[in-house]
Amino acid sequence: MKFDLSFTNKEITPWGGMVFLKQMLDKIGFREQIEKCESLPVSLSNNSYKKEVLLESFITSIWCGANRFLHTEITRADKALGEIFDWRKTPAQDAYKRYFGKFTQHINQQVGHHFFSWFFQNLNLNYFTLDIDSSVITRYGEQEGAKKGYNPKKKGRNSHHPIIAFVNDVKMVANFWLRSGDASSANNFVGFLEETLLNFGDKKVGLVRLDSGFFQKDIMDYLELKTLQYIIAAKFTHPIQHLINQQDFWIKVDEGIEICDKYYQAKNWEKPRRIVIVRQKTAQRPNAAGRILSLFPEDEIHRNYRYSAYITNQEQSATDVWRTYRNRGDAENRIKELKADFGAESFNLKGFFPTEAALIFSMIAYNLMSIFRLFVLQEKTQKTLSTLRYRTFAIGAYFEKVGDTLKLKIALTKKRRKWFVGIWDYPIDLSQKISTA
Repeated sequence: MKFDLSFTNKEITPWGGMVFLKQMLDKIGFREQIEKCESLPVSLSNNSYKKEVLLESFITSIWCGANRFLHTEITRADKALGEIFDWRKTPAQDAYKRYFGKFTQHINQQVGHHFFSWFFQNLNLNYFTLDIDSSVITRYGEQEGAKKGYNPKKKGRNSHHPIIAFVNDVKMVANFWLRSGDASSANNFVGFLEETLLNFGDKKVGLVRLDSGFFQKDIMDYLELKTLQYIIAAKFTHPIQHLINQQDFWIKVDEGIEICDKYYQAKNWEKPRRIVIVRQKTAQRPNAAGRILSLFPEDEIHRNYRYSAYITNQEQSATDVWRTYRNRGDAENRIKELKADFGAESFNLKGFFPTEAALIFSMIAYNLMSIFRLFVLQEKTQKTLSTLRYRTFAIGAYFEKVGDTLKLKIALTKKRRKWFVGIWDYPIDLSQKISTA
């Protein structure tokens, strides 16, 4: 078939579905929260962008697929998208870099607290399960704080080693610190946890779950001092391996899974602590998580099992402790999505604290998307941003003036229009408290 090429002056956006997110931001008062945050840098120049436009457009660029500053130029060129969000002019990538370049450690702490506390203190949820994890972000340039440290995938490469707090109940980030690449997993954990607890205000943390990188006496002492319940994966030190070797009574949980419950006291501990030990038979469960006992490689029994162990101050059954900890694996999925869909691995600047600032707003973009998934879409399974981007947000649209009214024309098939209108009419107001029920 032959056809002719022609052009139109209409400003058409491929992101018509972003109108959902604009409406959500208006309903929860996000722009008002930006205005209320007095710690945010403000430029006095008449030609500068307002902080609301800078931050809203940066977050929207992430939602549209930007995972580095250069990619924000695509959003800048989309005039209809700017019309949807009421930006007189969309910033260029250099505007974001200059703006984040004004952030310091103190500003990052104040801004992070302002937005994270706004999220969690307005949720109608009084007890949280808190998962804290560290990650590795490989760096290839000369960024401040990028140093050689633990980097399992790119050994010897410079990296940053951030620490992140997640609330599993609502799939949201509760706090974020960027750290230099040579920092250990547990580095400054107590300070990070104290700041995270402040973000919750009067809300309570019902349980803290940590991996073996946080298996340290001072961390357990602090959690007990704060009367916080915890489950921490144990490191397979020699004493713990000997403890497992001496165990001769196991309770069967399922085919190929056995469990036991003991008390264990390390040499530098003032008291014994409860340890739950799980072993899984590799013949029946070849993909079982856990470790082999490296001290007993030739042992006829041990070489057929993979072991895991957990230190806890909880009083529920050993099986429940293990099953509760297993849900912590979702934190790994959150980190993967943050890196793949929200630019957590690739938004970086030369300065350490400007990079941290950009990543804090990447976390805020993630939390806003979680609110959209939880309270607007309300689907049984949460779709990743990459899925939503092409299923919900990538819808062609353009503006047309009808009389005195500016109408957004959405290119949507008749079958999907009822669904679209249903989402459009959904009420949401964080200031009136939202229930996750």
